[in-house]
Amino acid sequence: MIKIAGLKKSYGGKPVLQGIDLEVKSGEFLVVLGPSGAGKSTMLRCINGLTPPDAGQIVIDGTIFDSKRAAGGRLRPVAMIFQHHNLVKRLTVLKNILVGRMAGMSSILSALQIFPTKDVEIAMECLQRVELTHKAMARADQLSGGEQQRIGIARALAQRPAVILCDEPVASLDPKTSRVVLAYLKAICKEEGIAVICNLHQVDYAVEFGERIVGLSGGKVVFDDTPDHLTVDVVHQIYPGLEDPGVARVLRPNAGPRLVSNSLDPIALAASA
Repeated sequence: MIKIAGLKKSYGGKPVLQGIDLEVKSGEFLVVLGPSGAGKSTMLRCINGLTPPDAGQIVIDGTIFDSKRAAGGRLRPVAMIFQHHNLVKRLTVLKNILVGRMAGMSSILSALQIFPTKDVEIAMECLQRVELTHKAMARADQLSGGEQQRIGIARALAQRPAVILCDEPVASLDPKTSRVVLAYLKAICKEEGIAVICNLHQVDYAVEFGERIVGLSGGKVVFDDTPDHLTVDVVHQIYPGLEDPGVARVLRPNAGPRLVSNSLDPIALAASA
């Protein structure tokens, strides 16, 4: 699990995060909504150690991380899934997943791309989890956008993380493929007990897949509850000035049961994609 307390970050004197308090349990799929500039990406960068916070504390599985490593030298057990896949297009699918295992390898073996048998077995197991073992030896640039993002999930899973961070992972995908990718991600999160923090802009996906939704606006948490309580009024608080008739189709004006199913079979979705 991950616990964030009093997280603050400013750039050039302008506050971006203004005291974020957040806790995500193992196996929980948390969606973060918020407009551009709300601090969503900065929060993820603070969690994975790419950006040092100005104040606050990040605790993962009981270990405090003030830098990329804890006081005892432990690396952050955090994996990242990016918006634009970030695969090495000229490498095979298998080698792209094995990149996720390099943190525990010597620099010589990493440079020569020589991977221990155990790591290859782990990579193939992760590839099987996203139903793409038949693509193991294909070049990454031969895959569709949805397949590339599923490889991104497998690469993150290969790192054996306690937390997976996702920054707009389906922003470049069509709606049907987006649902396939999110269904795989959520299923793996639940099966492996991995805490997932997923930044999204799409309110309908947040309601459909999120077990819990956090709304950020102006660097502050303005909503933290289940999708059942995400009303049109709350969405307008998260996105001031939003005029989107589609929001009303997935939310009720007042708190009530969600309107779409939250139990999706990723295999069935992938077969129909």
